[in-house]
Amino acid sequence: MDWNKRDLAFLARSDCPICKGEGCAPSNQRGIQPCGCSLKGIFRACYARFRDCVSDGRALSRVSFDRSSSGRSNRGMWGLKREEYMADFELVARRNLSQAEHRLFRFHHILAASEPMCAKRLGITTLAAKKAIQRLEARLGLVFVSLQPYALYPLYDYFNRIQSEPVKPCLLPLKRARTSVVPRLPVRQQGQRLIA
Repeated sequence: MDWNKRDLAFLARSDCPICKGEGCAPSNQRGIQPCGCSLKGIFRACYARFRDCVSDGRALSRVSFDRSSSGRSNRGMWGLKREEYMADFELVARRNLSQAEHRLFRFHHILAASEPMCAKRLGITTLAAKKAIQRLEARLGLVFVSLQPYALYPLYDYFNRIQSEPVKPCLLPLKRARTSVVPRLPVRQQGQRLIA
């Protein structure tokens, strides 16, 4: 994602001591870099959509059709957007966090436990749990925005994207023949003749 100051200022906290509500961390050599409060804002927007998808039981298993702009027939594909988003949210977090961080993420964000309850469950102090939650929110915010080819953060793009490339089939690996089967050879037992 190309960072611009307007979007980062929209996501930033107005009382942030680092960026002072602008959303950009001060750095001269690398151009515009997002502040941690902006990354947490990205995570919280994605988390709010995740909670919305989970709580809206009547919309589960609603099939949507995504059009593809290429081809003569303007074909597309069918999908379950809400279920796909919930699965992507959980799987991206699982892949990018360590085991201890993922336990904290699961307790606090998926199971909706409070910070003191998470601290008691994990055997750490409440302050340590709060700091760890803030760190993993900023980290996941950056991951959600930088996923390729389809990022989670611009939520409008995730739920309303038009497929610009034709859908290509996946090639499945060929099944190999079993090599563990050993042919049985005729064995001569005592007193028998070998029949060929």
